[in-house]
Amino acid sequence: MFCRAHTQRKFYDIHAATRPAPGHLTRESPLAAEALRRIAALYAIEAEIRGKPAEERRQVRQQRSGPLVERVSGRSASAQAIRYALNHWDGLIVDPLRGSTLDDGRLALDTNTVERASRPVTLTRKNALFAGADSGGKRWAIIASLIQTAPLNGVDPLAWLTDVLERVVPGRTRRHELESLLPWNWQAARPAEPHSTA
Repeated sequence: MFCRAHTQRKFYDIHAATRPAPGHLTRESPLAAEALRRIAALYAIEAEIRGKPAEERRQVRQQRSGPLVERVSGRSASAQAIRYALNHWDGLIVDPLRGSTLDDGRLALDTNTVERASRPVTLTRKNALFAGADSGGKRWAIIASLIQTAPLNGVDPLAWLTDVLERVVPGRTRRHELESLLPWNWQAARPAEPHSTA
């Protein structure tokens, strides 16, 4: 058996830290308050049955304590959502390539933009069978990613792709210079276009 008092103490610490002081705008944690309320109710039931025969305690626990414990079942949607967040916590706050998302303003809070951009590719997967082989599929994925990345960096995809092909195909840009053609670098290296005075 694990100790329920240890669980209670953890929730109490959260509750105490978030309890609003007079004149402060701190918001109380409703999750901690609810957990403490339920644990207190369990202890109240235990106080009533302390010293009673084991079978009587079992029956009372099943009738009265059971609903308090099972209200957030391990199989419930709430429990699954909490478990998902806890299992993915490290990835939610830390990017493996760049470090903490709290320290890097370039990182987005979610991947919705990427998922929206990849949805058309996923929906038309059968139409992309022309790739013919794994290597063709990988190249297609790279090109599609770069084309979708261009608008995210304020770059017109058609203008970018046209310029890149005009530089790469005839060999005007060497292999070691390819990074300069990535959408975010390409835009920065473009000469400023003259503004029309008309």
